This record gives sequence, structure tokens and C-alpha cells, in this order.
Amino acid sequence: MSTTSPPTPLATRVAALTRNGLVQGVLLTAAVTWLVPTLGLLVSSLRPKGVGTATGWWTALGSPSQLTLQNYTRLLEGGDVTKALWNTVLIAVPATMATVVLAAMAGYAFAWLDFPGRDWIFLVVVGLLVVPVQIGLIPVAKLMGALGLFGTIPGVVLFHVGYGLPFAVFLMRSHFLEIPEEILEAARVDGCAERRIFTRLALPLAAPALASLAIFQFLWVWNDMLVALIFAGNDSQPLTVLLQSQMRQFGSNLDVLAPGAFLSLMIPVIVFLCFQRFFVQGAMAGSVK
Repeated sequence: MSTTSPPTPLATRVAALTRNGLVQGVLLTAAVTWLVPTLGLLVSSLRPKGVGTATGWWTALGSPSQLTLQNYTRLLEGGDVTKALWNTVLIAVPATMATVVLAAMAGYAFAWLDFPGRDWIFLVVVGLLVVPVQIGLIPVAKLMGALGLFGTIPGVVLFHVGYGLPFAVFLMRSHFLEIPEEILEAARVDGCAERRIFTRLALPLAAPALASLAIFQFLWVWNDMLVALIFAGNDSQPLTVLLQSQMRQFGSNLDVLAPGAFLSLMIPVIVFLCFQRFFVQGAMAGSVK
């Protein structure tokens, strides 16, 4: 009696297709093409002032002796850029940590705790996912002004946390629901309090999801310009706002824009590479049963 083999999943067929030499060549060409602007930015950031606007960046590849670190030295010695970079760190790190911690606690509560109105509150959280950031700019700006937080770093952090929580809570609840209920019940039978179950059992199992959420939130906050442009003051503006203000004099400020933009680009890349293993695990969670 013959049996028919189950159909091959689409993802498996696509993965098998990428093993073809021609496809690999096309993907490699696309990757190199995508990296050309980054290479151009790096080379431009290493060219002396005045040379960058006179000739194209690719001319430096023929005479690498003109490349220097003077732009980075002047950039980091300048008070404005260093302060803007530090402001970016002070905004991105607390906004990421607060979002991850609050989302983990709320996600676990929505997944495994029974309290009045749990499902209705979660529906409200899911509904907030479709609310654009632009809708809340004016009302939140008025609220920040009334609280004395407008134009300050805590005000920018609170805005990012508030708008990052709906997606973060939804993501963490989905991952906590994948924990087998038997494991949690066994811990409760052994006398573990709910707080201990959350910190010692649920959080370690959700480490890939937490890392993925931290990367998403950090990249969003680090690269944000709209929120910072509105809510940050002159003393609290991040690097994105400073670079945007320098664009008004692009020709004469290329020695500031290029290294500043490359620094703004590389720090998130470094963060992503450090957490890449956890990010892949979190992205693949639930794809294989």
C-alpha cells in the first residue's frame, strides 16, 4: 500500500532555491549593491574637509593616503556632537529598558494571570497598535507642557515608552503563551509565588523574545527624529536632530555630517550584532513545533 508524502512547505522550497549558484550570485550582487552607500559614507567620513565636496568619494579608493581620522577627532572634541550623542544614549537606553520591563510584566499578566477585565484591557492594548504616532503629538505635547516635561529627556523617553508598549505587550504575551501550562502549574504546586515563577521561570524562557523586543525598541528610538524634533529642547536634542540641523549647510558641513551619520549608523549595528543570536531565536520561536 503506497502512501503519498506530504507536500513540501513553501518556506522549505524557497530555502532550497537559495542553494542554486545563480540565485546565490544574484543575492550576493544585491548585498554588495546595498552596501555601496554605507561604504561611500565611511569613505566620505574619512576624507579631509574641502576634498569631499570637490570630488566623489570613490576617488579616494585610488589614493587611500588622503583618508584620515581628523574628522572624527574634531567631531568628538566638539561639544555639540558629543552632547547630542550622549543625549541619544540617555534617551534610547532608558526607553528600551523601561519598555522591555513593563512589557514583560504586562505580557505575563495578560497571558497567565486571571483578573477582572483582562480580555477587555488587552483588546484596548491591541487597538492602540493602529493609532499613528502623529495623532498623539499635539495632545501629548500639551500634557508634557503641563507637567513641565516638554523639551526634556524624560519627556522624550516617556513618549517612546508609551507608544512602544502596545506592540511590546502584544509580542510578550504571545511568547509567554507558548510556555507549557504544565510547567507553571508544577511550580505553583511546589509552592512558588507568582513573582518567583515570573522571574525564575518565565523570564529565562522568554529571553530570546526579550532580546528581540530590546533590539526593535532600541533601533526605533535611536533612529527616531520626528518625536525628538518636537519634544526635545536645545539641550536635550539627540544626534538625529543635530544632523538634520546641519543639513541646511550640507556643502560646508560634510566633514561633520559624514562621520556623525556613520557613528549614528554603526552603534545600532553593533548592538544588533551583539544580540543577533537571541534575535534569530526570538524571530524563529513558534515556527517549528
